[in-house]
Amino acid sequence: MSEQRVLLVDDEEELRLSTVQALELFGVTVQAFSSADHVLELIGYSFNGVVVTDIRMPGIDGMTLLHRIREIDSEIPVILVTGHGDVQLAVKAMREGAYDFIEKPFTPQHLAGVIRRAMDRRGLVLENRRLRAVAGKRDDLEARLPGRTQTMVELRYRIRAIGATEADTLIIGDTGVGKEVVARALHDISPRANRPFIAINCAALPENLIESELFGHEAGAFPGAIRARYGKFEHGRGGTILLDEVGSLPFDLQAKFLRVLQERVITRLGSNEIVPLDVRFIATSKVDLQAEVAAGRFRADLLYRLNVATIHVPSLEQRRTDIPLLFLQLVREAAARYGKEDNEVSADVISNIAQRDWPGNVRELRNAADRLVLGLDWGPGETGAAVGREDSGRLADKVAAFERGIIAGAISAHRGALRPVYETLGISRKTLYEKMQKYGLDKKMLGPDHVLYEDRDI
Repeated sequence: MSEQRVLLVDDEEELRLSTVQALELFGVTVQAFSSADHVLELIGYSFNGVVVTDIRMPGIDGMTLLHRIREIDSEIPVILVTGHGDVQLAVKAMREGAYDFIEKPFTPQHLAGVIRRAMDRRGLVLENRRLRAVAGKRDDLEARLPGRTQTMVELRYRIRAIGATEADTLIIGDTGVGKEVVARALHDISPRANRPFIAINCAALPENLIESELFGHEAGAFPGAIRARYGKFEHGRGGTILLDEVGSLPFDLQAKFLRVLQERVITRLGSNEIVPLDVRFIATSKVDLQAEVAAGRFRADLLYRLNVATIHVPSLEQRRTDIPLLFLQLVREAAARYGKEDNEVSADVISNIAQRDWPGNVRELRNAADRLVLGLDWGPGETGAAVGREDSGRLADKVAAFERGIIAGAISAHRGALRPVYETLGISRKTLYEKMQKYGLDKKMLGPDHVLYEDRDI
């Protein structure tokens, strides 16, 4: 396991430097930042450390940073540093997942003590994850990319195989399937896990500044370039660079990027100096790049250089039987994120979820889970306040409701074909029939346009 460290974020230079010096005297390894802009690049499932951040900062403030870190890994300890008037805000942050808060002025001993406790917790989390993976139990990858269908099993196997290599990788999939989740997973299980992960949205880069953003520039390289600036490629040195929607790169820039891929060097704008670049590139695309090559919008040599390894991420339509379980997991995650209590979701809701089409894939399904937890409209004629949660608090009733929901969702996902239902759930045909009778599941749950087929392969 890598050495534990603290990422310290504070825009007050004097306080930041004095805190670093004090913590180093206590044997704490500290990496300091004046803003939160580059902190998220160092955060991942394998991050072995703690984040200490001021609440009030320009740009990304402490609360926003907390929420973004929890989206990546909710078990990374975040300690908030507050002013006297921010205590109420800090208490709110604790409810939303912060590990602890410290009020200014604080003593270095107090901060170091809180950090050590947080590091102990983080160490236990990472060790527990490692042991679960060794024991063949559900590991981080399965938690991030859940699913029991064969296509998801194969996806996780391929990520594990490719992640440990240095191969540049192309990830292909529809909008919302989780291509960036796959990219982060590749980074987190690679030898570069503790180095930066730089995500670049190629479609959002301003065309007139795209070269400067990627390659950096020297002072005076163009009007307005007052001082030299590192580009995103240099910020990623030693780590992984994700080129999201690489097909959006302008055609003339593709040739320059091809040289970067081939030679692993860059030259800043306004300079003749060659800068070595030790990075791994991962690219994503929702469009068929072969078709883009045929249309003359994407370079064939760049495509061949990018897809040393290729990963296809399936849509929800290609793994419909995963939808009920995935939705329940997203509901639990949303409840934790918003500080809500876990509540049972009724079988009718699960059935509705399983039958619907999700063109926005996991992203759309996650939004539905969030709205349900928040009590907002989440689907046609549905509200979070009327999701049909079970009233009984008895464990047996909760287990029965959960089981009924899973079976109902599986039947809906398979459009009434029962053989794949009992094969997927790992139960016998007789057991499935008995449970359907016990829970009153029949063709009515599928709607008037569906037929509940007998036990035959269709």
